[in-house]
Parts: sequence; C-alpha cells; structure tokens
Amino acid sequence: MRRSPALGVAIPIRTFALGNTRLATGLDDERRAALAERLADRVHHAAGDAPVVVVTSAPEVVAWARARGATVVPDPGSLDGAATAGVAALAAIGCRRAVVAHADLPFVRDFAPVAHDAGRPVAVLVPCHHDDGTPVLSVPTDVAFGFAYGPGSFRRHAGAARTAGLAVKVVRDPDLAFDVDTLDDLADLSRRAPDLVPAAPIATGTTAALR
Repeated sequence: MRRSPALGVAIPIRTFALGNTRLATGLDDERRAALAERLADRVHHAAGDAPVVVVTSAPEVVAWARARGATVVPDPGSLDGAATAGVAALAAIGCRRAVVAHADLPFVRDFAPVAHDAGRPVAVLVPCHHDDGTPVLSVPTDVAFGFAYGPGSFRRHAGAARTAGLAVKVVRDPDLAFDVDTLDDLADLSRRAPDLVPAAPIATGTTAALR
C-alpha cells in the first residue's frame, strides 16, 4: 500500500506478555506471547508505508512498536478507548481515514480493501470469520465514532456508524476476517500456517517438538 497522508493504521495491543488467555489450554504463557508478537508483526507489515499508531502501555509492546518506527499512544484501559485514542492520534498527524485493526490477523496482507474512502462519510466494516466481531474497520477521523467491541461488535459497529451519520460498507475479506480468538481458531491456524504457531519445548527423552 503506497504511503498516503490520507490514511493511517491504529493497532491496539494490550500486551504480549500474557497473550490471549482464552488460548491458555492450547499454549503456555511463553508460546502465547510469542504467537501474539508474530501476529502483530504481520499486522504492522500489512500497513505498508502508512503511518502506524500502536496503542499500548505494556513495556514489551512499546519497545516492539518503537523498533518498527510506530507512534506509541498510552492505552486508556479498554479496547473501545484504545481504538478512539488511535483514531485521534492519526487525526492529529493529518490522516483523514483511520484503519483500526486487531493485532491477531495471521493472514492479513494489506489494508487496501478498507482504505479507499479517505475522508468520505463511510464506515467500512470487516466482520470476523464467525460473522460476529470486527477485526478490521475504517472510519473518517473527523467523526465521533462510538467503538463497541466485544461479542456481537459487528452489528453494534454498523449501528454506531449510522448513529454517526455514516454510510456502512461491509467488506467480507477472508484474509482480514480471520483472527485468533478461540482454541478452534488456534487449531485452524495450526493446520493452515503451522510455522506461525510456536512449537512446544522438547521434553527430555523425546525426539520431536509437539505443537
């Protein structure tokens, strides 16, 4: 994606150190943290030359973001607040449209499918592969958009867009829709992209690492 001052990407990341606790029975703490960083790398890379704002207060994520040239904004304590803070930071540097992306998108390649409307009054929503969440969306930065993450967020975000006076564009893109929230998602990722899932340590007396 070519650099454009009209577009920026906000990536809220609470932490790498604890990772997604819903995956705890499938991966230990260390492997969850490693997976979280690998997936965040993919999301950051997908931004291309667009400005990136990482919303976090976790020291390991701050170091990761700064090493990649991203702007760091403190995490206000909730995903909704983090998305709002990321959009505000992008507006402050002149971006007319903000892409807000979850950090756990293993198959993301770029954000072109949600990046075409610049400052037009359009909210572009990507429903997750369960048709429930909103792993990626983009909104104009000059509109007060009411972020509403959590179960059922896709429908709430469609409602928030209409409340804000925005048209709604739904993009069903499998590369943007797949996020790793559940053990079933992790199992699917292990089948489709096994190199992304950190291997378990080799136990004494074994000859191969188990995933």
